[in-house]
This record gives sequence, C-alpha cells and structure tokens, in this order.
Amino acid sequence: MRIRRVLVANRGEIALRIVRAAKSLGLETVLAASVADRGSLAAREADRVVTLGPAPARASYLDANLVVHAAMATGCDALHPGYGFLSERASLARLCEDNGVAFVGPAAASIEAVGDKLAARRLARSAGVPMTPGSAKLASAAEAVAFASEIGFPVVTKASAGGGGRGMVVARDEKALAAGFERASTEAQQAFGDGTLYLERYVERARHVEVQVLGLGDGRVLHFGERDCSMQRRYQKMIEEAPAAAMPDGTRARLHKAAVDLLSSIRYRNAGTVEFLYDVERDAFYFMEVNARIQVEHPVSEMISGVDLVKLQLEVAGGAPPQVDQRDIVPHGHAIEVRILAEDPARGFLPCPGRVTRWRPPHGEGVRLDTAIEEGSVIPPWYDSMIAKLIVHAPDRAHAVGRLRDALDAFAIEGVATNLDLLRAVAAHRDFLDNRLDTRWLETVFLPHYGEPQG
Repeated sequence: MRIRRVLVANRGEIALRIVRAAKSLGLETVLAASVADRGSLAAREADRVVTLGPAPARASYLDANLVVHAAMATGCDALHPGYGFLSERASLARLCEDNGVAFVGPAAASIEAVGDKLAARRLARSAGVPMTPGSAKLASAAEAVAFASEIGFPVVTKASAGGGGRGMVVARDEKALAAGFERASTEAQQAFGDGTLYLERYVERARHVEVQVLGLGDGRVLHFGERDCSMQRRYQKMIEEAPAAAMPDGTRARLHKAAVDLLSSIRYRNAGTVEFLYDVERDAFYFMEVNARIQVEHPVSEMISGVDLVKLQLEVAGGAPPQVDQRDIVPHGHAIEVRILAEDPARGFLPCPGRVTRWRPPHGEGVRLDTAIEEGSVIPPWYDSMIAKLIVHAPDRAHAVGRLRDALDAFAIEGVATNLDLLRAVAAHRDFLDNRLDTRWLETVFLPHYGEPQG
C-alpha cells in the first residue's frame, strides 16, 4: 500500500526523528502525544498533533487500542511505533493489520516468533545459529539447579518474555541459584506479566555485539554491519560503537550471516536487530535475542553505512523496495554513540526531571546530535531519562574517540543533573582508549572508583 500519512506513536528524540524522516519522503505526519508532550519539539514540527491521554504512559503511549484509534481517526494509513512503549507488541501490529493501517515494523507473526526468548532460541537453533548451552522453561529453583549442574556453573537466569536485565541473576553455585531464582521470576512477572525463566551458561568475559538488519518481507534480509554495545550498567546500554573493532574479520562475516539466516527463515520484514554474546577468549559468538524494532543505537549503523534506516523502514512498510542492495552497503570509518541521561550518578543515578536552563550542544565535522531538547525544555518525570544521543564519526576508532572527547567537553547543560561528567571520565579512561572492555567493565572496574582522584 502507498503511504500518505503517518501516525508517530512515540515521544522525544525518536518521535522527532520519525517526523523528519517522513517529511523528507513527502509524507504527512500526525504526532500522537500525551498531555505532557503537546508542546514538544516533535509536536511543533508534525503537521498535526492528537492527544492520546494524560501523562502516565499506561494511559497514553501504552494503550494499543487508543493508539490505533488515533491513527484511524486522523486518516493515517501508517503507524510508526518508534522504540520502547508498544514497539514490540504483536497486539499493536495485529490491530494495525486488522484495521488496514500499515505497521512500520515487522508483521505480528514475526514479532511473536522472536518476541518470546525461548521461541527465538528454538528458531535460532533450527537456522543453525550458534547458541550458548541453555534450558527450556523451568518450573522451579530445584529444576534450575539440576540443569545448571549438568551444563556447569556459572549460569544466568533469563526471562522468557523480555529483556533489559529484568529477571537476570548470575549464579556461580547451587546456593546462589536457589536463592536468586524466585527473586528473578518475581521481577520478570512484574516487568512483563510473565515470570517464566530459563537458564544459559554465563560467559565470564563477554562483549555484547548485535547486527542491524532490514528484512524485505520476501526472504531477503539486508544487514548494515554490527555494533558493540558492551558498555552497560545493569544491562542497560550507555555507549555503543560500530563496527565491533575487537572482532576479527572472519568472525564478523560469520556473525552477519548468522543474523541474516535467522531472520530470512521467517521472511522478516522491516528493521530489526539480532543480538549476540561474543566470547573474546574463545573468539566465538552466541545468539541472545532479536529486537523486532528500530534500536536506540541505530545512528551508529547509519553513520558507517551512509543510509537512513528510518526512511528505509517507511519505504518497506509502504511496499516500495528500498533502492539499496547488500553490495551497496559498504561500512566506512568508526562511529560512537553515548546516551545522555537526566540522571545524577552521584546519587545512585537518580532521575532528575526539571527545566533545562542552558543547552549548548557541540557542533563540527563528524558530530551528530539526536534530541528533542532545547533551552527551556521541561523534562517530565513520567518517562525514560534519556534526553539526547551524541554520535561521532571518524576514519578509525582512535580518531572517533578523540572526536567524542572533544564533543563531550564542549557540551554544556544546566538546570538538571546529567551523566555528562561520567561520560567524559569514561572516554578518558585508558581501558576505553585501548578498547579493553566487556559487559561488566563499567560496573566492576570503572564505577567503583568513579570520582576518586586520578594519579
């Protein structure tokens, strides 16, 4: 179907990003906003704004029926969910399908196929994708202990219904697993409405790598290289890079093929990310999960590939095959993204909503800022604390790190606490400069000594 008008069912920088991409394609835009976001930059740039409901997300952005009704009531023939909120809910995609609205994302059946982690593991196994030893769903702590004894400790519990660190407990012995299992299941139940857990062998020194893909819906899947997202706190990404500089080229090629093979097998359509753990010591990668949406960190893939992934999403959703072939996608240079959060690291990363009284972002060659914040903006207390993504690009990693440090030093924000100083300290750390990192580095090496005098 040909798209004419798009409902943007999100907020903040990703909403603004979608509005601008749609307008560049000549499409009309309607922003579905909560009461708190009616005066946002995205609202001012959209052709029209429709109010979803009050500020709390469950009464606005998380109500699928309300969102689809807003699309139909405003004559939209497409709906882009962005990331977060309802973006990976098969129920939203199915509501769109049932009501003749093009969902700018995967088909509902594909979201279901990869949305449940146990189902995704079965799919990966059938596609021949490497996987860590793991269990089926577990009914009890005793069953978990028995399985862990078979594959060997350490192990990690994972929630079948979702990610983001919810339901994850690393256990190095039977006692720790028995003690942590019910806690992990309760956390998963509270986060996803499903407390089902499974086990995987825990990789001690791992990097988190992921492949950006775009499925055309006919079995063809394009990839745009990989990203290294190892810089994490409590399983939440803070810094992302592309490409994964620590990975040998031969392994890189196998990683790309595994991601493409997996999603080709279900005729995947639109943007997605296949996530892997990379065992540095063994030079081996293992399937983790699929994110059936555009990712927060997609800009680093855009910077190295030279494509606009959101535009491609809209084109695929409208039935127009993108005018790009895998042979045309030749990654160049190195890109790094840092997430700027309205949080106070000195107070346990406490969110800090409020009014931004000074906003002086960096500029220059190879510097990009994705944000919906400007001087005078009010950061509301009801949503995620990320207020901007700073992205830099340079010919190689060393120059990209230098450009990142300069950009962070030039960035001035006042009125709310942010993690800018922490990011500056990370970017200056010898381990970061030398790329000696893993998924636990931030929490085990850097944060315990953050704020101490450097000798």
